[in-house]
Amino acid sequence: MTQAAPIGRTRDAEPADFDHVQDWVFDLDNTLYPRHTDLFSQIDKRMTAFVAELLQMEPDEAKLLQKDLYRRHGTTLRGLMEEHRVDPDAFLSFVHDIDYSWLAPDPALGEEIRRLPGRKFIFTNGDRGHAERTARMLGILDHFEDIFDIVAAGLVPKPAGETYDKFMGLHRIDGPRAAMFEDLARNLEVPARVGMRTVLVAPRNFESTLGDYWEHEGREADHIDFVTDDLATFLRRIQGA
Repeated sequence: MTQAAPIGRTRDAEPADFDHVQDWVFDLDNTLYPRHTDLFSQIDKRMTAFVAELLQMEPDEAKLLQKDLYRRHGTTLRGLMEEHRVDPDAFLSFVHDIDYSWLAPDPALGEEIRRLPGRKFIFTNGDRGHAERTARMLGILDHFEDIFDIVAAGLVPKPAGETYDKFMGLHRIDGPRAAMFEDLARNLEVPARVGMRTVLVAPRNFESTLGDYWEHEGREADHIDFVTDDLATFLRRIQGA
C-alpha cells in the first residue's frame, strides 16, 4: 500500500503530490461550482421557508433555527428529523425545487475531471436528483462513476465517520490512494485521518456574504493539505498541464 507523503500548504501542489491517487472524491455544492455562483442560496432560502411553515415561525426566527440545526446536526434535515420527526422525502423534494439555470456549463472543469486517472465520485449531503441536475448543467455528470448522496448515507450527513465508512466500504476505496475536495474544512477531518489527500475549495478572500463565518473555521488546520479557489486550474496543475 502506497502511503501519501506529508504535505505542507505553504507551497503549490505538484503532480507528484497526487501521482498515487486512483480515486477522486468531490463534494457537490460550492465545490464543483464556485461559491459566488450562489446556487445554494436558493436551497438555503427554501430550507428557511420549510422551517417557517412547519413550525409556524416568522422568517427571521426560522432562519436562526435552521442555522442552529445545521451547525449542531450537520444538516438542517438531520436536525429536523431528530427534533421534529420531519419526513425526509418531503423536505428534500421541497428544498431542491430550485432554478438550475443559474449554473453555466464549465467545459474547462469537465475536461480536467475527465483527464483524472482512475475513478471519480460525487459525495454530497444533498440528494441524488439535485446532484445529477447540478452536474448535468455543469456538463460534467458523465465523468463520474457514482453519486453517494444523503439517502445512500442513511440520512446521516458528513462529517459523521460512519458515513465515510459506508461510502468507502461501498466503493472499496483505499484512503491512502484517494483524494477528497470539499468546501467545508470540518468535512475533511475524517478523509485526512484515513490517509486521503485533502483539498479545501474556498475563496481566498473570505467575505461574510459568502456564508456563515463558522463554516470557514478550520481552513488553516493541519488536516488540510491544499487550498484552492479555482478547482479547474488546480486539477490542471496536478496533472502536469
